[in-house]
Amino acid sequence: MPTTDKTASSQVSFTDQDALNFHQEGKPGKLEISPTKPMATQRDLSLAYSPGVAVPVLAIAEDPSRAYDYTTKGNMVAVISNGTAILGLGNLGALASKPVMEGKSVLFKRFADVDSIDLEVDTANVEEFIDSVKHLGPSFGGINLEDIKAPDCFIIEQRLRELMDIPVFHDDQHGTAIIAAAGLINAVHMTDRNIGDVKVVCNGAGAAGIACIELVKSMGVPHENVLLCDTKGVIYQGREAGMNQWKSAHAVKTDKRTLEDALDGADVFFGVSVKGALTPDMVKTMAPNPIIFAMANPDPEITPEEAKAVRPDAIIATGRSDYPNQVNNVLGFPYIFRGALDVHATTINDEMKIACANALAELAREDVPDEVAAAYRGSRPRFGPEYIIPVPFDPRLISRIPQAVAQAAMDSGVARRPIVDMEAYGAQLQGRRDPIAGTLQRIISKVRQNPKRIVFAEGEEPAVIRAASAFVSQGLGEAILVGREDEILANATSAGIDVSRPGIRLESARSSTRNADYAEYLYSRLQRKGYLQRDCQRLVNNDRNYWASIMVALGDADGVVTGTTRNYSVALETVSRCIDTKPGHRVIGVSIVITPGKTVLVADTAVHDMPTSEELADIAEEAAHVARRLGSEPRIAMLAYSTFGHPRGERTERLQEAVKILDRRRVDFEYDGEMGADIALNMEKMSAYPFCRLNGPANVLVMPAFHSASIATKLLEELGGSTLIGPLLVGMDKPVQIVPMGAKDSEIFNMAAIAAYNIT
Repeated sequence: MPTTDKTASSQVSFTDQDALNFHQEGKPGKLEISPTKPMATQRDLSLAYSPGVAVPVLAIAEDPSRAYDYTTKGNMVAVISNGTAILGLGNLGALASKPVMEGKSVLFKRFADVDSIDLEVDTANVEEFIDSVKHLGPSFGGINLEDIKAPDCFIIEQRLRELMDIPVFHDDQHGTAIIAAAGLINAVHMTDRNIGDVKVVCNGAGAAGIACIELVKSMGVPHENVLLCDTKGVIYQGREAGMNQWKSAHAVKTDKRTLEDALDGADVFFGVSVKGALTPDMVKTMAPNPIIFAMANPDPEITPEEAKAVRPDAIIATGRSDYPNQVNNVLGFPYIFRGALDVHATTINDEMKIACANALAELAREDVPDEVAAAYRGSRPRFGPEYIIPVPFDPRLISRIPQAVAQAAMDSGVARRPIVDMEAYGAQLQGRRDPIAGTLQRIISKVRQNPKRIVFAEGEEPAVIRAASAFVSQGLGEAILVGREDEILANATSAGIDVSRPGIRLESARSSTRNADYAEYLYSRLQRKGYLQRDCQRLVNNDRNYWASIMVALGDADGVVTGTTRNYSVALETVSRCIDTKPGHRVIGVSIVITPGKTVLVADTAVHDMPTSEELADIAEEAAHVARRLGSEPRIAMLAYSTFGHPRGERTERLQEAVKILDRRRVDFEYDGEMGADIALNMEKMSAYPFCRLNGPANVLVMPAFHSASIATKLLEELGGSTLIGPLLVGMDKPVQIVPMGAKDSEIFNMAAIAAYNIT
């Protein structure tokens, strides 16, 4: 068996006692159940149980499909085993399998936000097991079978698929096959082969081996081109020893009898057998550019070092994370079930498996984001012999794979609730793992309708180049990279990005015909602030931020994003020398804090240190404008350590005066203060102050000072399970966004999209 999600990486070091402590500390095990609805009042309990629960009961009795609307069924998978084939440890019984099944449930939640519960069935009898599981359909949206010995697993899966109208999926079989198939697609592509011509040898005729060859045949490899081997050699037509119906289905007419015979001239080796089964001498006889998937657990049939020593042209994958191209089932099962659940699929068929494999293969060919590079300790993997399969921590998996699976389910007729808007579905998927995604997707959709020219001021930086490339790929407009062209080209080439493609433009002071115009513009602004003409010329020639900002100020671009290589305040000072504050506005910083079920804006988080009452009123108006640009009707709370006069202090008086200023301005949004954060966000606590003007929890928080804003947002991000966007710079006459110093490509891309949207 290959190493999968449940097998420890050889890179990770721990003792047996460490593992026991991990499972024992705190609450024993790895799972708990938490309610998704409030259970704080008698009314809550009455709605959750009696008498309120009777209403959905009657609705489901009338229309069973409503169970997906009113219960957890549509996002719940049962992870079921009888413990007859636990990891590589054998038949240790149902109870011993429970830690593994709990772990599988954790991975479902972690990677695809699928809820699951482990069920251990205490029987090795196939019929008893089937009878136990077949009645569970009403409770779950899918069944994940795990660690069941062959050939029992074949019988169990097939029978349950016939008996149940929800997906039944034995991951030990199909998970391995799907990930290996994804790698095979890319290896075939890389070696200029045709899938219909390759000759495949699979050593290991258990669940995973048979699933592998069945899938590659479904993908177009001819039956006669696949040789299946077990401990007795090649499975050929007429063989009697050690045969069963599953092996017989893959018997071929051949005179080859041993694994060594089978590999002579073979293009592909699939190993799901034992360490050492594939020897260097066997590898020597394979076709040019041999494709070797040595997936035995925990040690492969042959190590990459051994294979490369005799065949340097080989492309090799294993089940281990300390080698390139790990065949890891966690790349498949969470996302396959995610897509299947979301269309209420009746089964997981070959079309859905192949769609998953193709989507994984395509993802491996794309430039990887910073999150993946970080996991490689700074070494950025690129599509090639050492990178034909994505890695489990690629954040794009959650949106790409379920979409492909869901589409295949719809196309093949097994979806009961088709997805109408696939783009919106992709955004929703991203939001399951990344709370920022939902907010940004709305912005991105708007920008696509009206693309913009965005200047990336620090265009020589690799992260900036990747963000600019993504900006163009997403259809958001033109990306202008500012910097030395030779440096940009060198770093782009190293990153595998083509900056000569349409939509990307390089800009520098040396090559632009606008140099003199930009210098004259800057001099006109700074000549009475101690700057000579030559000072302004030098700034334009040597400082990318000045150049980028002036481009936007003079209309040669629509917005600018900067900050990767310098402190926020320094970048803001530079931009402010080139671009004015928007008439009637004030420049402030607004951070978006996203928590489960709630999004709030916090201001000012970037500019004003100790704002006056007048400034606080201005900040409230700017933040209200941002809320509306983001699609929310603002309810603003002016925060303090006091609430409506108790206890009093200097900051309290400033906030009270700010409210009076807003009264005089007759603004058209809800506001009140001063109040504590708990009062602002909790309607039950707010009810103690019936005179409060807010008609609901505040969604915009105006902080009394920059330091409190910074402390609060960073605490929420680190300790409160919140996600932070920003601070967003608003109030300038042209769109400008400043990222944190050292920002990742995803952060730069997000800010570029916000600049294109023009949040002001």
